[in-house]
Amino acid sequence: MTHRVVVGMSVTDVDRREDLLAWAGEHEASLAFLQMGDPSLSRELTRLADEGAETIALAGISLGPLAPGHSWLRRIAAHWWRERTGTRPELQIATRLATTRDELAEALTDSLAETRPITGTEPGLTSPAWERVPDHVRQVLICRGPRCTAKGSEETARAVILGAMEAGLGDDDLLITHTGCQFPCNQAPVLSVQPDDVWYGNVEAAAARVIVRDHLADGRPVETYRLPR
Repeated sequence: MTHRVVVGMSVTDVDRREDLLAWAGEHEASLAFLQMGDPSLSRELTRLADEGAETIALAGISLGPLAPGHSWLRRIAAHWWRERTGTRPELQIATRLATTRDELAEALTDSLAETRPITGTEPGLTSPAWERVPDHVRQVLICRGPRCTAKGSEETARAVILGAMEAGLGDDDLLITHTGCQFPCNQAPVLSVQPDDVWYGNVEAAAARVIVRDHLADGRPVETYRLPR
């Protein structure tokens, strides 16, 4: 018997937990997350292996921005497989990352799914390129707490990412980070910029584009959306 696991790749997938649980349930699959969600992929694999699973098939899904590449699903699964003590199940990974409910259903259907096994020879979790702190000038912290998420912080994040790309801002300029609650919840969606110590409230997508253009690209904080400190 093959145990199926749906793996949420992005922060948005954590926000969409109930949807993903329902979609996974349609195919008798369980749910795990690659980042910021519980259970983590490693924890779910351990649970299934401890219960005697012999074959586990993983299908990744990404419904939002800032998801890591599909290769990270293989990296994390392979790391767990190499570190596992005792009996190790066979791991199969869907070769395509789903972005919709229909694509997920296809990945979870035996007759249609294309998978590749984990062999243990996959790249590890370290690389010389990831040794040092990046040379970013500013860190943009986008709140993804419950209130900010409910008021549209997913679109805020998307606008920041796309705006930064359009402005030519790269890794040496910005480090864009999703966070939990940043606390001025009445001002949701909230975004803060460090080390400038500038906080913004009511940052919908249109406001985010202005903040990218004026503050992140030109260094001029946008007083319209700025919160007092």
